[in-house]
Amino acid sequence: MTAEPGAQRRERVVPTGTYRFQIQGAFTFDDAAAQVAYVDSLGVSHAYLSPVLAATKGSTHGYDVVDHSRLNPEAGGREGFDRLTDALAERGLAAVADVVPNHMAVPTPASANRQLWSVMREGPASPFAKWFDVDWSVPDRALLVPVLGQRIGQVLAAGEISLDSSGAEPVLRYYEHVFPVRPGTEHLPLPKLVDRQWYRLAHWRVADEELNYRRFFDVDTLAAIRVEDEEVFAASHELLLDLLHNGRLDGLRIDHPDGLADPAGYLRRLRAATDRGDGGAWVVVEKILEGDEALVSDWACDGTTGYDALHVVGGLFLDPAGAAPLLAHYTTLTGDTADFHEVVDRAKREVVEHGLYAEVHRLVDLLVEICHADVDLRDHTRRGLHESVVELLVAMDRYRAYVVPGEPAPEESVRVVTAATERARHHLPAERHDTLQVVADLALGRGATDSVGDGVGSAAKQAEFVIRFQQTCGPVMAKGVEDTAFYRWFRLSSLNEVGGDPARFGVAPEEFHAYSSRMARDWPATMTTLSTHDTKRSEDVRAQLSGLSERHEEWHQALTSWREAAGAHREAELDARTEVLIWQSIVGTWGTQGPISSDRLVAYLEKATREAKDHTTWTSPDEAYETAVRRFVEGVLGDETLMAGVGEFVAALATSTRTAVLGQKLLQLVMPGVPDVYQGSELVDLSLVDPDNRRPVDYAERRRRLEALDGGGKPSDLDDEKLLVTSRVLRLRREHREWFLGPDATYAPVPTTTGHAVALARGDAAGARVIAVATRLPVALERNGGWGEHTLTLPEGRWRCALSGVTATDSSVRLADLLQRLPVALLVRED
Repeated sequence: MTAEPGAQRRERVVPTGTYRFQIQGAFTFDDAAAQVAYVDSLGVSHAYLSPVLAATKGSTHGYDVVDHSRLNPEAGGREGFDRLTDALAERGLAAVADVVPNHMAVPTPASANRQLWSVMREGPASPFAKWFDVDWSVPDRALLVPVLGQRIGQVLAAGEISLDSSGAEPVLRYYEHVFPVRPGTEHLPLPKLVDRQWYRLAHWRVADEELNYRRFFDVDTLAAIRVEDEEVFAASHELLLDLLHNGRLDGLRIDHPDGLADPAGYLRRLRAATDRGDGGAWVVVEKILEGDEALVSDWACDGTTGYDALHVVGGLFLDPAGAAPLLAHYTTLTGDTADFHEVVDRAKREVVEHGLYAEVHRLVDLLVEICHADVDLRDHTRRGLHESVVELLVAMDRYRAYVVPGEPAPEESVRVVTAATERARHHLPAERHDTLQVVADLALGRGATDSVGDGVGSAAKQAEFVIRFQQTCGPVMAKGVEDTAFYRWFRLSSLNEVGGDPARFGVAPEEFHAYSSRMARDWPATMTTLSTHDTKRSEDVRAQLSGLSERHEEWHQALTSWREAAGAHREAELDARTEVLIWQSIVGTWGTQGPISSDRLVAYLEKATREAKDHTTWTSPDEAYETAVRRFVEGVLGDETLMAGVGEFVAALATSTRTAVLGQKLLQLVMPGVPDVYQGSELVDLSLVDPDNRRPVDYAERRRRLEALDGGGKPSDLDDEKLLVTSRVLRLRREHREWFLGPDATYAPVPTTTGHAVALARGDAAGARVIAVATRLPVALERNGGWGEHTLTLPEGRWRCALSGVTATDSSVRLADLLQRLPVALLVRED
């Protein structure tokens, strides 16, 4: 029997670098094991696995967990997982895994989720009733199950629901759906039997208005679980904690902690539970930081999953001078507003008033009960409370305010809610301002008095409101901004990324250094990333599009020309905004083999236009509009003359693309934090949003290229250059972790005489050991005469570039000499 890897280890493990594998039925644990030798040679210390627990049958992402007690059987189950971790251990590597504490799947059939099946069968008496956040106070005391294609009366009249008593227990069947039968009701006439269940079968459109369980965002098939309950936490984390304690896992990535009742409490409990005598496992959280927001300092974790780093690094390669011209061109062409925040406000309002109506309705019910219990607040009407909570939710610019019931609201939380209240005030008539203030005070835990009752019930309602208000802020932000507004405004689509602000254009080197210095001080083991399973465009698509910021006039001319030439392919239904997105997508994904395939682009645009909800939606697709989009895409991609022109334009972007691809990768890998490489992105990867970014990876090609480079071969193209940068930095990090992650690890900006080069140093108490240099804005650099006599100031010593072999000993080295072969350099001190 194979010994558990790392079972005796008590030193806290922090990865030096991770490689993301998307585990699923099409890429199993054994498939990942087959690539262990490769990722080892790449230089990572850990494989980073997408959720590994049993998920809905056929799931390609794993975030729809159905059974916390089993590893994904479609990916090979426990045996396959053990083979993978054994293979990692044999090479001195290990694994970290994604954890989904916020929700479970509502699968088809429902029996795949035994906890949910029990609740549906036995209602509040189920031993698993506490798992799910269900409001049993609704008139029929039934869990809403919105799966019917018609209203319930029509479905019953059509005979589409039937009782099946042929198995171990009677069940109700509706096409592929199977539901349990409440004991004692199986002999009732079918209409009465259906009515007497602990669940209410309903038309699918009822969900947004009457749903009575908390869900993940607006996804009815993902039911939130109450992980704040100790028993639920223990049961849902038992297997993962066992894998941590026996060394099969070294760390965890926590999915959407903002959805939990008490994120800080959850993370404290997790740290204690993962402590193997080493202070707890390495844990990073999927936290979307907005604007100047900082990660909450009392969270027991090592940092975020890296969207903040993604935006800071990517912003370095955008020319701020392109912001105004690109905006003018875009608004002139489309007629859209120049203010992106107007788009956000409108989108959030739509989401609050429609897609999240059920969540808002529950908040209003709580407010009505709270105010009714306090005679001083009783005259705040339901309508006024509804209008006020809607406006406050729309005005919140964060995923959460981090208020804990019974504790004084943190100063930052007060500031955030107060600022949102002021913004909301402008959208309400004067007579609602007092009501708005009541709602804001309650959101901050400033309770009402319950002047007519015993205070106990009202206090519980107030605590519930504090939690639920915060749990609703996240879905409003995610669905309103990321999944609506980001698909409606395309000055430069590469800026429309999770946690980003398309209205903000470019990052100065000083800002990058300030951010990196804060990370080195406060969150040295945070994760950094450029691509994830959730990014709307891969790092290299964004890099290619960044060149438009320097060539904005050429882009305007090209786009005007292409639109004129594409007239024959354009039908009346196609809007200018979507056409701009199409052209940007074609440019961003243009690779060495030419344009993206029509199948891939059409699939992406179906998602993009339905998320935008302007002309078509997921629930009410507009066939004429979607056909017009598809025909336009197929027409322009099949137009050889038109595509030749696009190819020439993309070729003109080559220098900017190369500079951004290599520069952002180098900085992400060297800056403070633990860098993650998303599967396949060690070569140029021109993928769009999922599922496009889960396409199979050609690992044989990657192994061949890496072996050639390791054998002394020179990079032959940008793929090789990116692989060279990735492997050399990852290996350096693993060999000298003390320069990057040790207690004495240091970070410092390195002076240059030009803003077209950004440089940083990593090292230890003995001084700088590694210096990374990246070129930025090459078009403006060339326009200004090139590097000329611009220099980089080096600390004393002998330095050698691990990428090009160039050596330097002088304290002032000419950038033209250092960057003659590549637009980046990785200098390692030799003495």
